[in-house]
Amino acid sequence: MFSYYGRKHKIVNYYPPPKFDKIIEPFAGSASYAYKYWQKDILLIDKYPVIIGIWHYLQNASKADILGLPKLQKGDDLNNFNLTQPEKDFLGFLICAGVSQPAKKVASFEGIGINRGMIEKTANNLHKIKHWIIKQGDYEDLENEEATWFIDPPYQFGGEHYKESSKNLDFKQLAEWCKSRNGQTIVCENTKADWLPFKPMKEMVGSVHTTMEAIYSNYQTNYDAVQQTLQF
Repeated sequence: MFSYYGRKHKIVNYYPPPKFDKIIEPFAGSASYAYKYWQKDILLIDKYPVIIGIWHYLQNASKADILGLPKLQKGDDLNNFNLTQPEKDFLGFLICAGVSQPAKKVASFEGIGINRGMIEKTANNLHKIKHWIIKQGDYEDLENEEATWFIDPPYQFGGEHYKESSKNLDFKQLAEWCKSRNGQTIVCENTKADWLPFKPMKEMVGSVHTTMEAIYSNYQTNYDAVQQTLQF
């Protein structure tokens, strides 16, 4: 429903479907996996208060609230509008896709297009998140219950782009935590990471670098048999 650094919306269909009726995302971000399977029992948790503030705002907003947000023009500064902080943060992520902190100004016509298109799409899909449970907190705060755990932490190499509240992870500790989950575990990373036995999944071509997205799961996936044949 909004853009955020590391968002999985372009590759969400490559991940295995949930095997359990409950989905837990301990590093929620923009929660593309939960959104794909929105009818499930969803629990999101994230340490970044801006992210949780946006989710709570969207969960309590009406279609009229979203459609009533300003239609921005190039050069507009969000601080010049009579908006709540979650509204500014929501719009800030729309006008500058793929960033880790919300923008304050519309810097391009592309940002205007994203703003207008995503506002209408969000307004028409608010019903999908009304039943979700959304909390601010640390992944270690979560009860170890039987569920599909979709774990998308700041990457081992690249996590410096996130806010301080999500950086400096102890990956050895996180690995043990992931392996101890009850139910289905799906962990996102890229092939540079070594804290779990990740397997290549999908090549991602960026504006500067090409990377190979990788996956760890405690269940067999379609990527197990091709680990040795992919070149990266």
